[in-house]
Amino acid sequence: MALPLAVLVSGGGSNLQSIIDRIEEGSLDAEVRLVISNKAGAYGITRARNNGIPTKVMSHKDYASREAFDRDMVAAMREHGVIAPEGAVVMAGFMRIVTPELLDAFPNRVMNIHPALLPSFPGIHGQGDAAEYGVRISGCTVHFVDEKMDNGPIIIQAAVPVQAGEDGDSLGPRILKLEHRILPQALQWLAEERLTVDGRHVHVKVGPKPLAAQPRADSEPSAPALVWPPLEEGF
Repeated sequence: MALPLAVLVSGGGSNLQSIIDRIEEGSLDAEVRLVISNKAGAYGITRARNNGIPTKVMSHKDYASREAFDRDMVAAMREHGVIAPEGAVVMAGFMRIVTPELLDAFPNRVMNIHPALLPSFPGIHGQGDAAEYGVRISGCTVHFVDEKMDNGPIIIQAAVPVQAGEDGDSLGPRILKLEHRILPQALQWLAEERLTVDGRHVHVKVGPKPLAAQPRADSEPSAPALVWPPLEEGF
């Protein structure tokens, strides 16, 4: 059975689109059953509707607590068949810290994509913070979510060199291209039940697919990426 997904968005939803695209290509064995946004104007909701995916807009401002908000999100997910242990939740540009109401409903089944190499530069300005600090290498991280912001066990990371004089505005799009590759890869590993969590460590079982020997055609030729664990064919 395809991995049932609920995807949470607050903005443009390009990582949601990368999930949809990989599903359509056949490289990701998943089904997006619901997209939830805390912002009515989020373009991610439009992307979902354009692809026939059920959506729900839930303003966090309508709730007295984070817990109450998360409780209603979980109820909506269950109504659409996203239930642990089979289902999973993806935070794809979702600008909210979640609570045990969500995490306990999906233990080790909530993923987040962050545009920096955690544990460095957590928070909403990861690309800009890294560039301003003057790092020579930056990138992105997919991790399981816990109660702390950008803190849970790391699944996969991708790194790119930071070019001289680069700021967050120019670094961000190059990192985003890698986000679109490593998030679907992490979800495919989850779909194939190849991820195990041991404390802060995530182990990826070796699978039947060969490792990707060449970058995708849409990768950045001027800034080669280091990805670990390595991407597999199709990502």
